[in-house]
Amino acid sequence: MKPERLELLKSKLQNFTINYTEVNGTPALYITKENIIDVCKILKSDNDLKFDSLLDAISVDWFEKKDRFEMIYNLTSIDNNERIFLKIKLDSKAPAMQSLTQVWGSANWYEREAFDMMGIDFINHPDLRRMYMPEEFEYYPLRKDFPLMGIPDSIPLPNK
Repeated sequence: MKPERLELLKSKLQNFTINYTEVNGTPALYITKENIIDVCKILKSDNDLKFDSLLDAISVDWFEKKDRFEMIYNLTSIDNNERIFLKIKLDSKAPAMQSLTQVWGSANWYEREAFDMMGIDFINHPDLRRMYMPEEFEYYPLRKDFPLMGIPDSIPLPNK
C-alpha cells in the first residue's frame, strides 16, 4: 500500500484505537474486539477504501498466558488493488468475538472452522456448529496443548 493510501486509511479510522504494523509489506491492523464491527463497516462501505472482499481468516494459538489466541482476517479492495490484515487478540480462557458474517458473508465457514478446531466463539454467527469434529467432541485439535497423537478413545473409529 502506498504511504498516502495508508495515511488515508489511518485518517478514516482515527476514532478507534488501532496499532498499525505490517506483514511482508502488507499493512496489518490490531483492532480491539469491541470495535471490530464498526471498523469493518467503515473499511467495506467507505468509497475511498472499498475493502469489499474478505479472502480468508485464520486463527492462531500463541500458547501464552495473556491474549493466547488471535484471529487474522485477510481483506482486499478489488477497485484499489490493495490488501490489509485485520488482527484481533482474544482472551486465553474464553476466546470470543463478534462474527464478521454481518459485514462479509464469506467469514461464515472460516469462523466455523476456527470454532471447531480452535474453540473460538463467534457471537451472532448465523450457524456456529462444528464442521469436522462431532458435536459432542469436547476438545479443539488445533490448540497447541492438544496431544500430538490425539486423545485415546475420544472418538470411535471405524473398524478395518
